[in-house]
Amino acid sequence: MALRKPPLYDRHARATFTDFGGWEMPVEFDSIRTEHAAVRESVGIFDVSHMGEVVVSGPDATVLMNRLTTNDVSDLSPGEAQYAAITDAEGIMQDDTIVYCLPDAGTDRYLFVPNAGHDEEAYDRWVGHRDEWGLDCEVRNETDDWAMVAVQGPDAPAVVDDVASADVPGMARNRLVETEVGGVRSWVASTGYTGEAGVEILCPTGDAAALWDAFEGVQPCGLGARDTLRTEIGLLLSGQDFDPDAEPRTPYEAGIGWAVDVDTDFVGRDALAEVAEAGPEDAFVGLKLKERGIARHGHEITLDGDVVGHVTSGTMSPTLGEPIALGYVPTSLSEPGTAVSVVVRDDDKRAEVAATPFLP
Repeated sequence: MALRKPPLYDRHARATFTDFGGWEMPVEFDSIRTEHAAVRESVGIFDVSHMGEVVVSGPDATVLMNRLTTNDVSDLSPGEAQYAAITDAEGIMQDDTIVYCLPDAGTDRYLFVPNAGHDEEAYDRWVGHRDEWGLDCEVRNETDDWAMVAVQGPDAPAVVDDVASADVPGMARNRLVETEVGGVRSWVASTGYTGEAGVEILCPTGDAAALWDAFEGVQPCGLGARDTLRTEIGLLLSGQDFDPDAEPRTPYEAGIGWAVDVDTDFVGRDALAEVAEAGPEDAFVGLKLKERGIARHGHEITLDGDVVGHVTSGTMSPTLGEPIALGYVPTSLSEPGTAVSVVVRDDDKRAEVAATPFLP
């Protein structure tokens, strides 16, 4: 099957590309280190049009969203957003998502953002449950109708403010406004995946080039830097740090129990209520290697020669200049400072459990 191309594909002539969730996406433009530093120190721009966009609207939209995501959507006012997991009946994460309560009134209307390649299955899941439960709402997969860019870094709010009609520096976290950016009518959300200030901007696909060009001079960044940035902050990557088949995890194991409201009646609620009461057996932790070597996905975590866990993500931190990783260990070994080892190329490398985010 041919890879899907983002609407900004022609603007990425100098980038190297990779297959990510069925999309042909830029992995780097200059170098991961250069792009990473731009976001940590000033500002960078990412094409994140591989993320899905599913819109749910109508009288029962809130009911459907509350039954299929783990957080309490009814807490949202128009223009607010929240993070949530999507779980099966056993409480296993199928995906994670941001849910936006759209501020265009008239009826309940939500936009939620599945990860790359998950938009069709999310749409099918929502429609199937809507019909099974007899709910009155419309579900539309609008992924192909939208382009999405992320402008991130300490200078990002001011940079976006220069070309936007809205007061971007004045936006609280997890908010959404409709405004013009570079003359393009857009949704601007104060969300991101880097640990820095910044926004994610949605516009119609036909206006994508004009939106991108409004940030001429801003360092373009690819998925390589996006990965090192999110790893330094300890953020989950769907399909790698959790996966319903290869890495089945509950939100409590994955460290996002705060995004679960067991007072709402969502799919998987009963199973997760039991985990919440008993506590998870495993915990998602940060790791710092104390010896030369890079921990990678699948590497074993050991203690006194016994395998006790495994790495799900790892990199050389460009900011810290030392190897870091994320992975799962028994909860009894999850205290920061706990000494363990990571097996890198058949060699046990001394490591310790570390708190995340790794950065101050």
